[in-house]
Amino acid sequence: MDADVLIAGAGPVGAVLAALLAQQGVSAILADRETGIYRQPRAAHFDAEIMRIFQQIGIADAVAAEARTISAYEFVNGGGDVLMRFDVPPMTAQGWPASFMFHQPAMETALRAKLAGAPQVDLALGWALASFRQDDGGVTAMLRRGDEERRVRVRYLVGCDGGNSLVRKAIDAPLFDYGFDEPWLVIDTVMPDESRLKPCGVQVCDPRRPTTIMPMSPGRRRWEFMLLPGETAEDMLDDTRIAELLAPYAAPGEAELVRKAVYRFHGLVATRWREGRVLLAGDAAHQMPPFAGQGMCSGLRDAANLAWKLAFVLRGDAGDGLLDTYQSEREPHVRTIIEGAIAMGKIVCTLDAGQAAARDAHMIAARAMQRGAPAQVPGGGALPQGCLFESPRAGEIAPQPRIGTQRLDDVVGHGFTLATATAVTGLRAYVTTIDPGTFADAPAWAKWLGAAPAALIQPDRYVFGTGPAADLLAALSSALAG
Repeated sequence: MDADVLIAGAGPVGAVLAALLAQQGVSAILADRETGIYRQPRAAHFDAEIMRIFQQIGIADAVAAEARTISAYEFVNGGGDVLMRFDVPPMTAQGWPASFMFHQPAMETALRAKLAGAPQVDLALGWALASFRQDDGGVTAMLRRGDEERRVRVRYLVGCDGGNSLVRKAIDAPLFDYGFDEPWLVIDTVMPDESRLKPCGVQVCDPRRPTTIMPMSPGRRRWEFMLLPGETAEDMLDDTRIAELLAPYAAPGEAELVRKAVYRFHGLVATRWREGRVLLAGDAAHQMPPFAGQGMCSGLRDAANLAWKLAFVLRGDAGDGLLDTYQSEREPHVRTIIEGAIAMGKIVCTLDAGQAAARDAHMIAARAMQRGAPAQVPGGGALPQGCLFESPRAGEIAPQPRIGTQRLDDVVGHGFTLATATAVTGLRAYVTTIDPGTFADAPAWAKWLGAAPAALIQPDRYVFGTGPAADLLAALSSALAG
């Protein structure tokens, strides 16, 4: 074997997967047709759970230095009336703020630097996956760079190769289409003075031109304009047309254009994420409208879920059947987010003036009855099924309390964590115990845990289950043997 895993695609999902596998001692070839990172921003948002993944990799501080938090996300009508508001808490139980706006090239630069120092990762940049075949023992793949070819032999292949995934097509995994398909012009700008704009994200639900205005990293701002019937991508990408669209929000010279593109916002999910030794992750497995800011987040959750399962199978700590829980856990999670994002998109994309007026009246009245209570942004949430022990809190993301000056994840490492005040014997090497009495906010943990004497937390920080420690460990052994 040339490596344990071949990852096709070195974008954020593939790169994070490689970094997490390396921490588990798994060797990976990370192949991508490009030799460098894409230097323009694409994803704009991530949440506390994703910052926790960056923390685990060791790039959280570098990413935070190029990001900013936001306090709210508003939907307003053409007259500026607030239809819906999502208030974003400044801090969460996961030990990080709830919402970050960021500059993707800066994040990828930090990630590539981390990978460059990982001996388990072979950065095969400039090499595109051309073909592959699998058998009972592994996967043989052909990589191509110009006229050169490189044959590699691995135990598993993961396609992180985007919406037009060669891997997905090769395993014949059709896409389920939610039927939401709207073209939008996306503009990224450098804007040192943003004082005239709201500091929060704004969706302008105006039937004359649905518009999105989002802060990015400090000094950067994203604008999205929905194409109206009869408009073409070529028309909208004209710089004069872009200047007209920006005019109500920025004076000439205030916003320097750094990127422009027309995208189709849609919801798609692959029907199969695994075929034997070949798996899909990120946009290769699912795509979603950006209204909830969860596209990249969902792909990175895929990577975190899949990394520990591949590592356990490759080390012989689990049977191959554990990999079947990857899609059963992640797909319902992803579909919930997609459906929520589409619901938000339908609010934004209404073009009929009469329907928009009725929508506005209904939403303003509903908000008044709720006394302005904030709405809930789709994202995160518990896993409904999978490699879990049926019990309270199972499938939830675990809190991350502090132990002295350190966060929990930095103390417990990359295996399972058994949080219990009771001494436990006969532990497997991949289970670390910790006494919740050492937590800086032990009462908050006790309130979260309830009457259960212990919690078992998976390497991706989701809760395997709660209850007596012996029951949890027995259930884990059974689940891994699967």
